[in-house]
Amino acid sequence: MGVSKQVRIKRVYDDAADSDGTRVLVDRIWPRGLTKERAAVDVWLKEIAPSTELRKWFGHDPVRWKEFQARFRKELDRNTDAVAQLRDVIERGPVTLLYGARDEAHNDAVALLGYLDARQER
Repeated sequence: MGVSKQVRIKRVYDDAADSDGTRVLVDRIWPRGLTKERAAVDVWLKEIAPSTELRKWFGHDPVRWKEFQARFRKELDRNTDAVAQLRDVIERGPVTLLYGARDEAHNDAVALLGYLDARQER
């Protein structure tokens, strides 16, 4: 079974739900204006987020999406500890990856889930 069948993606500003399972924030920066209680984050895995340099270069520009994904995959390939930590959380039950960006289609959580799916198929 692919990772995407076990993992959901949700904007951290959306209300938490019981069906979310373990809520994992995958951004390097805490979401602006959001309290810890409202975010209901179980695990803040900032180590798995894109580097500051990559995040700033991307700037959530959809034109840079494909290149962002390629660069982020290279970072993740070198970030084995954080990837292993996330896989451990996923193995324990339902998981929701949380992100703060406004763009639901072009963000680090979407890229991360694509990476996990591709690596599982190998």
